[in-house]
Amino acid sequence: MAEHKVVPHDEWIKARKEFLAREKEFSRQREAVARDRRDLPWEAVAKEYVFDGPTGKATLVDLFDGCGQLVVYHFMFPPEWDEGCPHCSFWADSFNGSPVHLRARDAAFAAVSRAPLEKLAAYKQRMDWSFPWYSSIQTDFNYDFGVSFPADAVADGTAVYNYGSAPGFEDREGISVFVQDERGQVFHTYSTYARGIDAVNSTYQLLDLVPKGRDEPAEGNPQFWVRRHDEYGR
Repeated sequence: MAEHKVVPHDEWIKARKEFLAREKEFSRQREAVARDRRDLPWEAVAKEYVFDGPTGKATLVDLFDGCGQLVVYHFMFPPEWDEGCPHCSFWADSFNGSPVHLRARDAAFAAVSRAPLEKLAAYKQRMDWSFPWYSSIQTDFNYDFGVSFPADAVADGTAVYNYGSAPGFEDREGISVFVQDERGQVFHTYSTYARGIDAVNSTYQLLDLVPKGRDEPAEGNPQFWVRRHDEYGR
């Protein structure tokens, strides 16, 4: 670690209080963005999606599990893989305990992947996760919500990810949010991808507090260090 400026306590407090003013302004800006996000227009979900879940077939409405709101994590796990993406697994370790707390605020949570249910169940058991996880292998759900792409579209550059980028792969990560009204009509309210999902990764939020930060290279693969949590130290 590079040599860093060291000061007496009074000078440290002065610098910290000056920086606190910036943090408070950032918090106000973040809260304003969150309000504006909630005010975005909605789109009705007209297509019927049927997922494979731990208790059988489930519709998108079923994923709400009695709540009025639903958060879906699009977990990279295509059918041909035998393990889930290590980077999505890094995120899953952060949100694994969230569903019970979200339910207290009328929001359900589920992960959705294209891999068959038996692969999801085996990997979930290996990782010791408890969040609901559904297979969309029989539906267009991942394609319709911008996280899966036909191989030929990826190859010829016509696939679009994150509202304008090339995905690079046939499956990518993301978060989508839905709400249903009193008649059971489901609406899509928000989706975010790529760096947009950083906010739900608690390990990254903690690393942003320490002196070395995320300590990832500006070029190349910034997450070169990420492993599934049972693979560190191998």
